[in-house]
Amino acid sequence: MAQLGAEPEVVGNRSRLKRSSRFLQSLQHASRVTFVSHVNPDPDSLGSMLGLAHLVETKLGKPTRLTRDGLISRAENRAMVETLKLDLLPIEEMVCEPEEAVVMVDSQPNTGRHSFSANIPLVAVLDHHDTPGDVSHVPFVDIRPSLGATCTLVTRYLMEQGVPIPGRVATALLYGIETEVCGYPSEAGPSDEEALRTLFPLANRSLIAQIRNARLPHSHFECLLQALQSSFIYDRLIISWVDNLPQPEQAAEVADFAIRFERVDWAVCAGVCGDKLVMSVRSSLPDAAAGDMLRTVVGELGKAGGHDRRAGGCIKLTSTSASAIEELQSLLRKRFLKALHIDECRGQRLVKRKQLLENLK
Repeated sequence: MAQLGAEPEVVGNRSRLKRSSRFLQSLQHASRVTFVSHVNPDPDSLGSMLGLAHLVETKLGKPTRLTRDGLISRAENRAMVETLKLDLLPIEEMVCEPEEAVVMVDSQPNTGRHSFSANIPLVAVLDHHDTPGDVSHVPFVDIRPSLGATCTLVTRYLMEQGVPIPGRVATALLYGIETEVCGYPSEAGPSDEEALRTLFPLANRSLIAQIRNARLPHSHFECLLQALQSSFIYDRLIISWVDNLPQPEQAAEVADFAIRFERVDWAVCAGVCGDKLVMSVRSSLPDAAAGDMLRTVVGELGKAGGHDRRAGGCIKLTSTSASAIEELQSLLRKRFLKALHIDECRGQRLVKRKQLLENLK
C-alpha cells in the first residue's frame, strides 16, 4: 500500500515512477474511466472524482464518468453539484463496457459504505480514511490516512503531472479539503495546507460562498428541533437522538452543531433513517481517534469508521418498532459511556422538559 510522500521511490540506481504516474499507467489500456465513491457522496468525494477525471482526460485523452451512490441531500452538497454543474450518473444505471476501468475514491471496497455490487472489478483505490477495506485484489492502491482529505491527494497528483487546474476543478478541490479539515482544532497537515495554498488563487471564492450559504429546507429545522429536544448530556458527552431522520447527512449536521456546546468534548447524533440507524460523531479533542472509538461502539452491530475527530456509522435495523429502537439506543448509550470512560449516569437534558412544555403553550 502506498504511503505518504510524493517523491519517486529509489531502488539501487533505478528511480520508480511517482504514484501519480503509476496511477495513470494503470489506466493506459482502458476504453473509459468511471469513478465511484461512497454512498451519499460528500464534497471530498465529489471534488476528488472531478479532479481525477480532469487528470485522466488531460493526460490520457480518455472519456470519464462520475457517479452518485444514493442521494445527495445535504443542502451545501446539493448546491455544490448544482453550482459546479457536476454531471453524476446514478450508480444503479452504471453499465460497464468492455475494457472500462472503475476507480474508487474517498472510500474502500467492502466497508459497508456502498450500495453497488462488490463484484465490480476495481482498477484503483485512492483514499485517506483509515477504515480498513479489502484492497488485496486491487492493482493500484494509494491510501494515505495522514492526509486530511482525498482532494489533497488528487491535488498532489495534478501538481506532480504538471496539469493546469481550471477554476471549476480548483473550486471543487478547495471546498472538498475545507469541509474535511475546517474543524477546530484543524485536522489539516502540511500537505493539506500546501494544497489549499495552491488552489486558493485558482478557485472561484464567490461560488464557494454560494455553496457554503445554501438555502436550507424545512426538514432541516424540524430535524434540529427534534434533536435539541432529545439531547442528553453525560459528563463531557452529548448524545442527540432523532426518531425520524429525513436524510442520512442530517446526523452529521446535528453533530456539527452540538459539538460547539461549551460543556462537551464529544457529540453524537443517532437517527432512524428508513431501516437503518445512522450515527455521526464529532470531538473537539486532539488525537481523539473518533473513528476507532465508533468502530468499538458499533462492533458487530454494523459498520463504522472515520477520522481523528469525525466519524460515522450505520446499523441495519432488524425492527423499527419503538421498543426495539429504545433497546438499541440503551445499548449504544452504555457502549459510548464505556468507550469514553464515563461513569454510568442519568443523562441531563440539554433543554429541560419544563422549558419544552412551556414553549408549547
